[in-house]
Amino acid sequence: MSEAAVQTGINVTPDAAKRIGEIMAAEHGSPETGRLRIVVTGGGCSGFQYHFKIDEGAEDGDIEYVTDGAKVVVDDVSLQFLAGSTLEFIQNLEGSYFTLENPNATSSCGCGTSFAI
Repeated sequence: MSEAAVQTGINVTPDAAKRIGEIMAAEHGSPETGRLRIVVTGGGCSGFQYHFKIDEGAEDGDIEYVTDGAKVVVDDVSLQFLAGSTLEFIQNLEGSYFTLENPNATSSCGCGTSFAI
């Protein structure tokens, strides 16, 4: 992915791409089928929340990012809040989860799913 794409879009780390592929293979029988959708909504303890869900197809206004075969889609409204973010997959003693490193967030909550701009 080019530097310009990373600054205006979503960067997906290799660990996150691998985990997305594993989830799609388990859910759909193939890592190429399905995608991870990231949505930003109002709410949460800091003002906005990240939501992750498995989706079968892209919708009008979606921007799709493909990294190592893993597909991530973001609607154009959510992308305004996520531009330049990096999607990571964390696996440690606390558990395993997706997280976003968002350069646009001025603060976030302790759980990492809520942020302010």
